[in-house]
Amino acid sequence: MAWTLPSLLLLLAWAATTGSTRDGADLLNICMDAKHHKVKPGPEDKLHAQCSPWRKNACCSVSTSQELHKDGSRLYNFQWDHCGKMEPACKQHFIQDTCLYECSPNLGPWIQQVDQSWRKERILDVPLCKDNCQRWWEDCRTSHTCKSNWHKGWDWTSGVNRCPAGATCRTFESYFPTPAALCEGLWSHSYKVSNYSSGSGRCIQMWFDPDQGNPNEEVARFYASARTSGAVPCGVGALPLSLILVLPLWLLG
Repeated sequence: MAWTLPSLLLLLAWAATTGSTRDGADLLNICMDAKHHKVKPGPEDKLHAQCSPWRKNACCSVSTSQELHKDGSRLYNFQWDHCGKMEPACKQHFIQDTCLYECSPNLGPWIQQVDQSWRKERILDVPLCKDNCQRWWEDCRTSHTCKSNWHKGWDWTSGVNRCPAGATCRTFESYFPTPAALCEGLWSHSYKVSNYSSGSGRCIQMWFDPDQGNPNEEVARFYASARTSGAVPCGVGALPLSLILVLPLWLLG
């Protein structure tokens, strides 16, 4: 792999601030330890609709892929339409987001351990392609919600998520004034908006053409390399990560 300076700095910045709690050897082609995930990824030829890109190698089952497309899905009893009917174009992004979370075997570098009743692991700061985030935000601007963090704070007394007392339904743009506010804040920083776009090999795509291969495999390998043997390849061999981490300050100073 040829390492350009921007790619190296990106990788080093990520390695210095985040990363999986798994060992380097366990970062690729894995499934999270979570409520509906399979233990190991494998083919699922009949994955439904928006989840179909992962049919060749998936962490989700066919039944999970079907259920997550339903309004009022039983997977989590979560209602997208908690503030009136969500626009179809907006809902499509949420379904793709859920498919990525449930089905992708390429999120290993960002898996973190958690102590929650419904899962033992989560993802943190996955570098989402900026064009994916921009389209998500643009297509959801006129839909409505009552919260800026959907991971917590709901009223669950009815068995499904309802707006908490005192919360006001307003447009997404009111709660999420920028694309980054939506993509990073929505699920407690599961995503971090990348400066890279789809096809760069440096950011995770929520959607791709499976006939062209899974581009997120290359992205996972790129970030996982920072965890391999405590070194980062940089074109002329490998330097210890502890030494390389000071390079950005020296190069930019």
